[in-house]
Amino acid sequence: MRIIDVSEVTSAVSKLCIDANYSLSDDMQRALSDASGKEESELGKKILDQLFKNLEIAGSDNIPICQDTGMAVVFVKVGQDVHFVGGSLNDAINEGVREGYTKGYLRKSVVSDPFIRINTNDNTPAIIHYDIVPGDEVVITCAPKGFGSENMSRVFMLKPADGEEGVKNAILQAVRDAGPNACPPMVVGVGIGGTFEKCAQLAKEALTRDLSVRSDKPHIRAIEEEVLDRINKTGIGPAGLGGRITALAVNINTYATHIAGLPVAVNICCHVNRHATIRL
Repeated sequence: MRIIDVSEVTSAVSKLCIDANYSLSDDMQRALSDASGKEESELGKKILDQLFKNLEIAGSDNIPICQDTGMAVVFVKVGQDVHFVGGSLNDAINEGVREGYTKGYLRKSVVSDPFIRINTNDNTPAIIHYDIVPGDEVVITCAPKGFGSENMSRVFMLKPADGEEGVKNAILQAVRDAGPNACPPMVVGVGIGGTFEKCAQLAKEALTRDLSVRSDKPHIRAIEEEVLDRINKTGIGPAGLGGRITALAVNINTYATHIAGLPVAVNICCHVNRHATIRL
């Protein structure tokens, strides 16, 4: 049994909130850089170059990449041989978000009630997803999610008879409906299977996958590649102003589902697809 004080979790989450908002992961930076070389529209190419310049400025000046520093989404993989001491794990994670958003001078965008919209002033509570796994390590990923793109996300409760073509059409519909509102070039996270809520979580977590890594299931990998190609033929383009590069990647996660269902969630993220990970 490994003992971890929850104060370590607080420190880790605080750092992750700042790191994720100040700089994109290496795979995202490569994807944006490569996109500029592939873009055929002159205006689209200029926009992509400006986005990359914005990344460089944020990194050198230690400032957020985007003014919308998001709602903190935290994925926690907990080894089953870990025992936490020192207080509540949920409280420790939220304290980390509170510290990170204060120390990092990050915009605090969370309101305490969907109707009585009073700002909590510290960007808590976070959205926390736990996964109990073998071992004695804890892996924490923080993925701040801005709501320009979050608002463009969709859940489709398809019928099994809709099949792969129905899934492809659903993803394309979500992207077309999003258009410029999702601040393209976007990353499209897709969850297929499970239940209403499970497919949404799958889609959200798909956004944290390295963009150079495709699904290890051949039929899913084929869908990822085909849908990405079809999205990039819509002409939406960078910033929605036309061009070839509308999406940088389509990442699909799947799960078992019921004989009567085919749930599909599409969680779109803008070009600021932020996530950072720490292993304790």
